[in-house]
Amino acid sequence: MALVEMERLRPAGAVGETALRDWLRALEAVAPIAAKPQRTLPRAIERIALERGGDEALISTPGTLCYRSLIERANRYARWALAQNIAKGDTVCLMMPNRPDFFAIWLGITSVGCVVALINTQLRGRSLAHCIDIVNPRHVIVAGELIEQFRSAALAGQPKIWSHGGRDFPRIDREIERFSAGPLSSLERGTVTLADRALIIYTSGTTGLPKAANVSHRRLMQWCLWFAGLNDIRPEDRMYNCLPMYHAIGGVVAIGSLLVRGGSVVIGEKFSAREFWNDIVAWDCTLFQYIGELCRYLVNAPKHPWERKHRLRLACGSGLRAEIWEEFQSRFAIPRILEFYAATEGNVSLYNVEGRVGAIGRVPPFLAHRFPLALVKFDAATEAPARDQNGHCLRCATEEIGEAIGRIRDRAAQSGGEFEGYTDDAETERKILRDVFEDGDAWYRTGDLMRRDANGFFHFVDRIGDTFRWKGENVATSEVAAAIMAFPGIAEATVYGVAIRGCEGRAGMAALVSDGPLDLVGLRSHLAQQLPAYARPVFLRIKDHIETTGTFKHKKQELVREGFDLTTVADPIYLDDPATQAYVRLDAALYERIDTGKVRL
Repeated sequence: MALVEMERLRPAGAVGETALRDWLRALEAVAPIAAKPQRTLPRAIERIALERGGDEALISTPGTLCYRSLIERANRYARWALAQNIAKGDTVCLMMPNRPDFFAIWLGITSVGCVVALINTQLRGRSLAHCIDIVNPRHVIVAGELIEQFRSAALAGQPKIWSHGGRDFPRIDREIERFSAGPLSSLERGTVTLADRALIIYTSGTTGLPKAANVSHRRLMQWCLWFAGLNDIRPEDRMYNCLPMYHAIGGVVAIGSLLVRGGSVVIGEKFSAREFWNDIVAWDCTLFQYIGELCRYLVNAPKHPWERKHRLRLACGSGLRAEIWEEFQSRFAIPRILEFYAATEGNVSLYNVEGRVGAIGRVPPFLAHRFPLALVKFDAATEAPARDQNGHCLRCATEEIGEAIGRIRDRAAQSGGEFEGYTDDAETERKILRDVFEDGDAWYRTGDLMRRDANGFFHFVDRIGDTFRWKGENVATSEVAAAIMAFPGIAEATVYGVAIRGCEGRAGMAALVSDGPLDLVGLRSHLAQQLPAYARPVFLRIKDHIETTGTFKHKKQELVREGFDLTTVADPIYLDDPATQAYVRLDAALYERIDTGKVRL
């Protein structure tokens, strides 16, 4: 679409000139996808490698892969998969911390039609076993330093285990050296197209254990090319990425969008507020990928001598709250912030290309057909969208809070409304809302409450249901409650999120009823073995009983409202104290230290 045509389609003054050009770049970037069904992300990066050869692709402290070495390493992993007789569509699980080989492994294995499931490296026990079992893998690749954590999972199946480093299982990093690094032949590539599944990425959703979301090669290309265009990626750009690579943003978008344009990605193993600006300056980064909590940590950190002496031109991410947005941008001299909203499995996405403080984006009129988004009135009692007398959903008015939904369209009819669902058909169906505005239509439920202002900008409000967000991760309360109930002496437990002044998201809190003396030391140790750090309750509230509804559901609204406020709660409350690594009784002095930010959670 030419710029003059877009000018004709937009209402006067609706979108500024700069924003208009940003949208145009993104549209032009994804335009070739439909015409080249066999141009997958591995092949796109391989093509760039032919041009850029020895240029740095993936940079990290342990080691760097240039474009040539990245493709050669990916080719070895591809041939390893073929040698294991892993057929097209079969699954390999990958559990590894951030490092260049993580990307090389899934890039190579998916290039020959196999599917890679990206396992959260913080999981253990029941949750880890669940994520592996539900995708029925033939093989599992585990980083050597995670072997003991991996052993905590009692798997139902019997996949072959490979270690990357370590010594307890066959070493895949040694095994691949047996295979050629040369270009793959057409016979080796097989018939892999954009329609085929490439990855499985896990999402907590709104209830229960993590769900395994399908991600096709088409989706990978759409993500990477769209962000490459929107961010105007150039070969001289360097992205700093310290987000977990088992997530869609940290593992695909932040990397792939640079590599399809010949840029470089600096991979940090994890975020460190102390080292962040050292890394940004030392690696000469021009962009970085954020989540809101990362930004808050930086704002709350002491002044750093390099925090304004960088070459950053853009920060891109999601979850940057209005209350710290301007301070974050001005303090660190960041020229531009691109906030967006999206979900791994969802068909709803929003982009705040104008930089409107506090907004997650809007849909320009000329792109409404590409972003089929609506807000519908939500009934908190039923935890479902409200319906009128005809059984149809009700659209929200301006500034009215409702659930965001996206129309599901057939890919052949209209690109931009696909919902690829989960490996579990029942889970897929639960995310679909039917007969929404007319009989027979289908819409994807995001599980997120939003509002739209008079200028068309959307603002995130909250999550629906029994999930809260903490440390940049979605926490399913049912999973945490199940882990608590597995500990001896717990008669009843309910889990919820509570707000803490100065912290992004909500901290986990559990109300417990014990049937005798409660072993807090043992409980903490038990939860450390069963749950990732972000899911473990920050607060425990000990009660005589927990009120329930007529259908025996725990009444959480009052518990959430009371939080850990000692002026309204008489029950004993304990804090998982990061300083002592133990649950300690909350008193007025400790409450004051938390409320004033002196206790870092």
